[in-house]
Amino acid sequence: MIEENKKKRKLKKFKKKTTYLLIVIDILAISCFFLVYGPFGYFRNLFVNTALKTMNHKYYAYILYSEKTVEDIKNSNYFVKLNETTNTDDVVIDTKEKDQYANEYEKQILTRDKGNNDYKLINIKVGSANAYLVAIYDPSKVHLIAKEKLGTQYGERVITMCQRNHGLVCINGGAFVDKGYGSGIPNGYVVKDGKIIWSAGYNAKAELIGFTYDNKLLLTTDSAENAIKNKNLKDALQFGPFLIVNGKPLEIVGDPWGKAPRVAIAQRKDGVVLFLVVDGENYVFGASLKNLVDTLQKYGAYNAANLDGGTSATLIVNNKLTNNPAGGAKSTDGRYVITGWGLLPN
Repeated sequence: MIEENKKKRKLKKFKKKTTYLLIVIDILAISCFFLVYGPFGYFRNLFVNTALKTMNHKYYAYILYSEKTVEDIKNSNYFVKLNETTNTDDVVIDTKEKDQYANEYEKQILTRDKGNNDYKLINIKVGSANAYLVAIYDPSKVHLIAKEKLGTQYGERVITMCQRNHGLVCINGGAFVDKGYGSGIPNGYVVKDGKIIWSAGYNAKAELIGFTYDNKLLLTTDSAENAIKNKNLKDALQFGPFLIVNGKPLEIVGDPWGKAPRVAIAQRKDGVVLFLVVDGENYVFGASLKNLVDTLQKYGAYNAANLDGGTSATLIVNNKLTNNPAGGAKSTDGRYVITGWGLLPN
């Protein structure tokens, strides 16, 4: 009799726990349904725009929503490309400290850390995400870095490229054929020391992000062949969009591309080069394109461009992975990529 009562009590407790668990599952399911299909468009737009921007997960958007809904979201969230070329004459290189500063952001940028005249690392927020802004004082020391041999099966980590080039600070750069682990095949042009080391197709027009021989950030929609010949191009890779050109910001409507880890490169009118890397997890946290533009404008960027983000977003400072890459890449010193930019010794 005692044993039977014990069994009944256990069964009653089990049923009670199971009921609570099912209630929690129901609440979660209803909450998810409400987020996905409810009256608030923010989550729906964020999910669809972020999914469409990824290389391998576009289908997620169409699993949850109809083609018409996805198209409507795309049409109400977009940016207008900046197709003009940077006027490099506007940039006059003078990166020394000042007696007075226009604002707190200029002071942050131009006030050196003691004993370091090469760069300054500043921890900031971009939107609500943790981010890292690096000010580089001598633009002549900013160079393209790339995998040692392009076109092979695997890419290379930024830390490996940085160490091989004796870099102090390095970030990832352009896109590549994505097989999950990365590959050694770039998407688009790669230019090093005035030579095309990977082509997008002869005289193909592309969004080029590069530096001229007089150390000015060049943003131009052109073929690499023409930019080398007529625009003094030294190093470049292909990506985008351009975020700021000649002080003019990208026109953004809604929230295209959603939020994600992001990377950008910029230059102020005084020649200081800025590397910006934003932490986050794909599909949920990180920064929007507008967040990037707003932050870079605060810090005086006159020209700026978006680089490859997501799990590729990597910042190396003094041979150490400094940011927190998405997707668990922190444990492996970052994802395999193909190109980047580095503060290297001349």
